[in-house]
Amino acid sequence: MKTVSVGELRQNPTRTLAAVEAGDTYAITRHHRVIGHIVPPDVQPGIPAPKKAGPARTSRLPRHDPRTAETVDELIDDMKGAW
Repeated sequence: MKTVSVGELRQNPTRTLAAVEAGDTYAITRHHRVIGHIVPPDVQPGIPAPKKAGPARTSRLPRHDPRTAETVDELIDDMKGAW
């Protein structure tokens, strides 16, 4: 990752922004401390890239069977019992 100071960015933003458009990522520094990042729009910092392309494999997930009542009356009785 390249770095650019606030002063450099203020004096010549065109060069830095052209490099970002080309895919470079910059850390913005003030007094040698990183205060921010400039990244291309297709890069989302903090979100890792997917491990594999394609649909998710959900067959390994445990099956979830929701608890339901056979009839509406059972459901109403169950709701009354909770209170």
